[in-house]
Amino acid sequence: MPWVRIQPSGTEFEVFDGEAVAEAAWRQGHGWPTQCWGQADCMSCFTRILDGELCALPAEQDELDAVSLKMSPQLRSNHLIRLGCRLRCVGDGLVLEKQGFRPADRTGEDTADPAGPPPPSPGAEARAEPGRT
Repeated sequence: MPWVRIQPSGTEFEVFDGEAVAEAAWRQGHGWPTQCWGQADCMSCFTRILDGELCALPAEQDELDAVSLKMSPQLRSNHLIRLGCRLRCVGDGLVLEKQGFRPADRTGEDTADPAGPPPPSPGAEARAEPGRT
């Protein structure tokens, strides 16, 4: 199973085949900034490849379109800038720079994701207990 390293924290984690790097981070309790939770819409998850570029699968059309339409010209001109919600890897050694990344707290203490909780499922508010939001 491939692993990635996130700088500047130095955190390493495994990524399942076909899984986006941000999804792998979320699955393992790490905080990877987002507002759209993997829809290639908010650009908050963008990351820069520092090393191991050959381990990154090429960007697919939805990622290329999102970057082209929503990122600044300076960022989109750098082929090492990718969306974490779309970036998939093969093989070990992909090293990424991600500002705002928060490693999972392995001490058992509760740490909130800096992006907040995932959006509620449809109808979740209707199922909430009376008096609770």
